[in-house]
Amino acid sequence: MQNENFNEQEKLNAVPPAAEGEQKEQGAAVVFDGVTFSYEEDAAPALKDFFLSVSKGEFLAVIGHNGSGKSTLARLINGLLLPDKGRVKVFGMDTLEGKNPVEIRKRAGIVFQNPDNQMVASIIEDDVAFGPENLGVEREEIGKRIDWALKAVGMEAYRTGTPSRLSGGQKQRIAIAGVLAIKPDILILDESTAMLDPRGRREVMDVVTRLNREEGMTVILITHFMEEALLADRTIVLNRGEMVMQGTPAEIFLHSERLEAYNLSLPRIGRICKNLQAAGIPVADCLTPEQLAAEVAQEGEKAGAAHRSLPYIPAPVEQNGHEWDIDVKDLTFTYSAKSPFAQRALRGIDLHIDEGEFFGIIGHTGSGKSTLVQHLNALIKLPQAEKKYRPKKVKKGEPAPVLPQIHVGQFDLSDKKCDFVKLRESVGMVFQYPEYQLFAETVFADVAFGLKNFRKGITAEETEVAVRDALEIVGLSYEEVKDKSPFDLSGGQKRRVAIAGVIVTRPHILILDEPAAGLDPLGKQEIMELLHKLHREWCRTVIVVSHDMDEIADNCTRAAVISRGEAVLCAPPRELFKREEELSSLGLDIPITAKACARLKELGYEVDTDFTCEDFSEKVISLFKGGEDA
Repeated sequence: MQNENFNEQEKLNAVPPAAEGEQKEQGAAVVFDGVTFSYEEDAAPALKDFFLSVSKGEFLAVIGHNGSGKSTLARLINGLLLPDKGRVKVFGMDTLEGKNPVEIRKRAGIVFQNPDNQMVASIIEDDVAFGPENLGVEREEIGKRIDWALKAVGMEAYRTGTPSRLSGGQKQRIAIAGVLAIKPDILILDESTAMLDPRGRREVMDVVTRLNREEGMTVILITHFMEEALLADRTIVLNRGEMVMQGTPAEIFLHSERLEAYNLSLPRIGRICKNLQAAGIPVADCLTPEQLAAEVAQEGEKAGAAHRSLPYIPAPVEQNGHEWDIDVKDLTFTYSAKSPFAQRALRGIDLHIDEGEFFGIIGHTGSGKSTLVQHLNALIKLPQAEKKYRPKKVKKGEPAPVLPQIHVGQFDLSDKKCDFVKLRESVGMVFQYPEYQLFAETVFADVAFGLKNFRKGITAEETEVAVRDALEIVGLSYEEVKDKSPFDLSGGQKRRVAIAGVIVTRPHILILDEPAAGLDPLGKQEIMELLHKLHREWCRTVIVVSHDMDEIADNCTRAAVISRGEAVLCAPPRELFKREEELSSLGLDIPITAKACARLKELGYEVDTDFTCEDFSEKVISLFKGGEDA
């Protein structure tokens, strides 16, 4: 047995040695030969003595915690970065030699995490055409490629639009289309689906998988979505610039202890399997909800499990004085109104959020989620609150126009006399891309900015105490980061600084637009734990915009579904995620626990749960214990 474990560990730890060299290079798309790279001379290497060979036509998934070296690896492949030591070869071309990087970039296309880094034109079709034009592709062929690439990512209807009016997820689709239009031999996706809705992720991954399987395109996928990594032929795990595991996705994900040691948490389905195994239910480790349901049903038959679990009993809701309720009525909004680029974003939204809720807002890419939340602290003002607004004269016999209304606590956002500065101090907003909120030379100055802006006359001592508290609340050491540039921080640290800059004023309501997007599983967990801590201790209401249905199920009291600018559903997750067909028609998915419940019901077992991993595990355990003590 010890021998078997040793052999398995050897396989997972295996790294192609330099000695295998020339023979592997002949059939390889990419070869890293002892590569070391550092961003600063005295800094720890982002990659250290790194060896990797990627075969032509291989689908490779790369996972690792934030700061592990994944993006550095991607940039070294197409010559955006050059190694300090060792060699990177792409189809035999050394990135350090002559004009090779130019040729390499024709054959290795990279899609970055932030789509704004790739936008170059003011019209979408021109942006997609940019790459092929620079490669000298004939005009007629460019037109065909634009059609194909936009259709592949579901954005053909936006061909003549402008990127500046797209949502974050829509921009990401255009960025992917721009690289697909080049038709590279190697496609590198660096967290490229992080801002897409579930349907968008599926569509993009379907295209990527087809290009790999049918056209032999080599795919290197850097991702934190474990279900995407399952599509790969091979998965490697990076930790502090080194490859620490490699194998098939199944081999990697079934080693929970090792993943946790590298700051990667198990996928939710893995956590459920461990919970059931700890309770004495011998289910096998599973990778899909359907497989989990089959395992539970099989073990249930053996054990004579009850065919109905305990009913779901909701936790008591804490009473509140409704002092900070949010009420939205008839909210409409059009971008670039009265121009050729006019785009209706909101179409008469009605929504009520009670004080004390941990509220979710979900919807497909471009549904209007970000536009909605930007109205809640008047980043986008209601028309009648604008200084130049004059009510239109109503013709005799015509009904008066319906004007949108928003009340946030005691603030009437339709009133020109509303104290919008005080409103924004009370309603904090963290945007989709936290780096957009960072601008000062030091972390201290960045976090202190809002405080000084909202509270005139605050002393230096008071400012230091508040900034220190805010940074420590978000899990950063004040002494370590206060004098650093915020732009030198990792993605996860930037997000924490952005949150600190908002919570430094102790807002009553905190709004976060995709707060965990692009973070590794442990980083996501830490951010959500932080938000719950703030919610428990002093923040009255937390509102989270998210594409992650499991995140909504695990954290929110209620969630609203926005589709094409309308609020079409609003309910607690346990009710919402039972409506699989309706959500699917809106471009959304359901949590893995909801999928497992649906399959279990088909197999004769009904599990009534709130769809969190913990409650689902408890209810399945109750099946085996006959509902006696679960």
